[in-house]
Amino acid sequence: MNVPNGEDNVLDELRAEVEIELITAEVSHPEEEMELPVTDWLFDPTDAEREEIALRGLLDAVEELDGEHDGQGA
Repeated sequence: MNVPNGEDNVLDELRAEVEIELITAEVSHPEEEMELPVTDWLFDPTDAEREEIALRGLLDAVEELDGEHDGQGA
């Protein structure tokens, strides 16, 4: 799948947003929540882990699209 010209910036902006979200997810330390009683959790650590996995998949997809657009894709 080729990305139309002019969408380079969109991919770059999307990549930057996903990278920011991924950094935020990584520094949130969801494993620390598991040491607290469930009633004190601010979020479910499992949900945080799922979000991080989804963000990594999205980042991979953006990079794949960008590579194909640049002629580097398979």
